[in-house]
Amino acid sequence: MIPDDDPARSLTVANPDDPATTFVSLVGNTYAMLITGAQTGGRYCLIDMRVPDGGGPPPHRHDFEEMFTILEGEIEFTFRGEKHLVKAGSTISIPANAPHHFRNTSGAPARMLCMCTPAGQEEYFTEIGTIVASWDAPPPQLSPDELADQRRRAGELAGTYRSEFL
Repeated sequence: MIPDDDPARSLTVANPDDPATTFVSLVGNTYAMLITGAQTGGRYCLIDMRVPDGGGPPPHRHDFEEMFTILEGEIEFTFRGEKHLVKAGSTISIPANAPHHFRNTSGAPARMLCMCTPAGQEEYFTEIGTIVASWDAPPPQLSPDELADQRRRAGELAGTYRSEFL
């Protein structure tokens, strides 16, 4: 039996150019929080990621599903130690708990959508990154102490957000 409609939930139209969009700078990448867990009852989140050449997170794993659709450029994903070059127009799905990371090795900027289910990754990024005004805002120039503090917080909060650095 399908449950009744929940009128407390509304239609969400995600537009990265909307002034209400939250942009987060994290390790040189800029992420736009398009759809949050607060909007989906915690079911999923959708993040628009702009990744400069050389950008990407360190090896990690987490207890949730993650899917990426490459919109522009190409990204090298390492999944369980094996590298996969994923080009614009392709989608890659990372199963929960699997070790992985990605790196933009293309020599040009890349852009991708990331969906996580259940939601929560958008909250983690917002908590450890730096809120910036827009896509065009330069990444903050963090001092070595500030960068060390950001890494420390990322490690300390990883478990809270069901993640682990490898």
